[in-house]
Amino acid sequence: MDVGTGGVIRMGLRWRGGERLAPRIGAAFALSAVCAAVLVGLSGRSPFEAFAAMAAGAAGSPHQIGFALNRATPYWLAGSGVALCFRAGVINIGAEGQIALGGAGAAAVALFWPNAPAALAGAALAGAGWAALATALHLSRRVHEVLATLLLNFIALLLVQQALAGPLGQPGAGFLQSPLLPAEAWLWKVPEFGVHAGLALALGASALLSLSLWRTPFGFRLRVVGASRRAAAYAGVSTAAVTWGVMLLAGALAGLAGGVEVLGLQHRLIEGFSVGFGFKAVTVALLGALEPLAVAPAALFVGFLEAGAMSMQRQIGVPSALVVVIEALTMLFTLAAVAKRA
Repeated sequence: MDVGTGGVIRMGLRWRGGERLAPRIGAAFALSAVCAAVLVGLSGRSPFEAFAAMAAGAAGSPHQIGFALNRATPYWLAGSGVALCFRAGVINIGAEGQIALGGAGAAAVALFWPNAPAALAGAALAGAGWAALATALHLSRRVHEVLATLLLNFIALLLVQQALAGPLGQPGAGFLQSPLLPAEAWLWKVPEFGVHAGLALALGASALLSLSLWRTPFGFRLRVVGASRRAAAYAGVSTAAVTWGVMLLAGALAGLAGGVEVLGLQHRLIEGFSVGFGFKAVTVALLGALEPLAVAPAALFVGFLEAGAMSMQRQIGVPSALVVVIEALTMLFTLAAVAKRA
């Protein structure tokens, strides 16, 4: 990948330093609310009822808060890894497939060795292995990382489908899913809220990644490569080594995202469980300005937004397509508020 391509990402998002973000974010939320109200009104529903249903669905009870936090967790994990890749100028669009295979890896281990840590390790290894394949194609065969990671997403989804149609599938289920995983492999949950332990994993991962980014030699090399490939080569920094490092980390985190979804919520592997997760992780990474710690509020924002939007759809019958449009507009306006050109 040349420096110009990496510049597209590097120009993407950065916190505005001394500039005040609060007014811009407030304006983004206000504009999102106006657009949502207009769209809901055009659909024949009351905007006031829609917003009340959205607020109740996002934070109306401990259970709803827990649902939103669980919704945010896979975006948080995968988005942290994607942010690290983008920081290095590596455009990794493969989280979707890595999440899917991470879920399959967790389910496969849990079925034969019902142990949560072992299943999570299987998820991380599956995701990292799939990222390694994309990295090898990119570095050894000069396949652009966007093309390699994007196309491998579809192959990963088909592999999960075939696994569920074969050794991991539940016979006679009527649709592709695995048997219920042993309870010993389930993630622990906070009583009343129902938040699973994947949230703690996400918090720990983003903290360690941020520390690594700003306080370790690897993080320094990563930032040099992301800033200028030519400067990195002049300084003797290996672009290939940095690419391998960030891709394996991102793959492992995406695999963990799939693992916590399977072990913490579904308790079985279901075909299509991860559809859309990887691309939302890219959005979360950009909303978080490519800073692993800042990915946390970005993921929580998307998780609570989705939880509220789903509640709005259930309670007042807003069409599902309109819910997706409202979510997209809200994230787009917020993205514009926290971003600037380099």
